[in-house]
Amino acid sequence: MASFATPLRLGPLLLKNRVIMASLTRDRNRVPGPLQVEYYTQRAGAGLILTEGTFIEPIGAEWSNAPGIYSDEQVAGWKKVVDSVHNHNGRIFLQLWHIGRVAHPLLQDGRPNVAPSAIAAKGGKFRQLEGTPGYVTPVAIENPEHYVALYKRAAERAKEAGFDGVELHAANGYLPHQFIDNTSNQRTDQWGGSAENRCRFPLRIIDEIASVYGNDRVGIKLSPGGGYNDMGMTEKNTVETYGYLIKELNARRIAYIQIARYWALGDPVKRGTPVDIFQWRGLIDSSHTKFFVNTEYNSEDGTKALQDGSADAVVFGRFYISNPDLAERLINNQELNTNFNVKGFYGGNAEGYTDYPTYEQQHKAQ
Repeated sequence: MASFATPLRLGPLLLKNRVIMASLTRDRNRVPGPLQVEYYTQRAGAGLILTEGTFIEPIGAEWSNAPGIYSDEQVAGWKKVVDSVHNHNGRIFLQLWHIGRVAHPLLQDGRPNVAPSAIAAKGGKFRQLEGTPGYVTPVAIENPEHYVALYKRAAERAKEAGFDGVELHAANGYLPHQFIDNTSNQRTDQWGGSAENRCRFPLRIIDEIASVYGNDRVGIKLSPGGGYNDMGMTEKNTVETYGYLIKELNARRIAYIQIARYWALGDPVKRGTPVDIFQWRGLIDSSHTKFFVNTEYNSEDGTKALQDGSADAVVFGRFYISNPDLAERLINNQELNTNFNVKGFYGGNAEGYTDYPTYEQQHKAQ
């Protein structure tokens, strides 16, 4: 019976525990610097760190100061992060990110937003930057293989920086998710229509980044319930589409499949479908592909998911903001710090970023 403390074999890697740090956009710096080195090193106790979403090209951005992996300067900055995490016995994957149609128009260098089809997302507003509330109508991508190649190049740069692996962000209404969902993808060519065609884009990316890293150092993040950024297939289409996609991913023997639960607060236009993510558990063979679960897990339900075998590891986001030593706290059943500095969530400096105490520091101060 597994627990948070149980090591986990992930391809060639042995993770020291089953507490995974989620990808958390903190919007501090386009080029990782000393502050990012400190931030990730503080959290090296996680079994695996998933970096904040990292842009594969200069455009396709929603955030003004989220990092990229498209320049030599960024590779050098990330290498310092990776080296420090490794020096503290940690493991770290880079999350590959393209926003697609929900990119902020002021961050596109005068170029249009892109998507599978020329369909705008409904509702929502941009964070931090002023601009027109809501979303602009994108231009349909003429050649999806161009973006597949961008993801591959990003994986090559991640490998140059020394990352242990990469994760494809195919959730939350971003570009790969826009291809998967039939409300945002209404193409009539080989990239749209059937579940097989709509899943072609993320699977092509997986194949190309796996050619760089090996299948067993590649993961993917999915959010079948949709909602966020106006994703909203019917339950029937969701079950069919993700059943096909997960079977294909499992057949490729990738390192892991991370599935996020439906989150009502992230669905302002009420388009999502609160499907049971565990219906796909039986499609994932944990002897080679691990199943990670995410979204609003706490110590109790995370423990249960590990003990009953529903999940191989649990991904924590918000708690990793205020608990740099979250893995140690969960393993030792210590109280979590829920005193969040909300103003420091997105943008700024060290305040609300690297100034949260460990359990030991917190109790020494008392």
